[in-house]
Amino acid sequence: MNEITSSQTFSLTPSAGARIATLLTSEAAPYFRVSVDGGGCSGFQYKFDFDHNRTDDDILFSQHGVEILVDDMSLGFLENAQLDYVEELVGSFFRVVNPNATASCGCGTSFSV
Repeated sequence: MNEITSSQTFSLTPSAGARIATLLTSEAAPYFRVSVDGGGCSGFQYKFDFDHNRTDDDILFSQHGVEILVDDMSLGFLENAQLDYVEELVGSFFRVVNPNATASCGCGTSFSV
């Protein structure tokens, strides 16, 4: 298990950190997990979960007072990506700014490389 406290590999904006901190408190979970799954309209999709357990292939990112887990396989798709939390008139949501994505769908949770 690796821990990264400050990273160019995967990062959070301050607004994402603040929102995750609020959610972790209400969910009573120690970790917020970001992963990439096959599927979605563009080939891959981002997945966000709360987690109580850390596995051997997880990398722990500590930023803005929260701990984020990313499994080793997902990290390959999230290299140099940033997780942001956006609040707009149409709603609020997590957005991954991913320089590795060559295309994405309108929903913003699906991408291709």
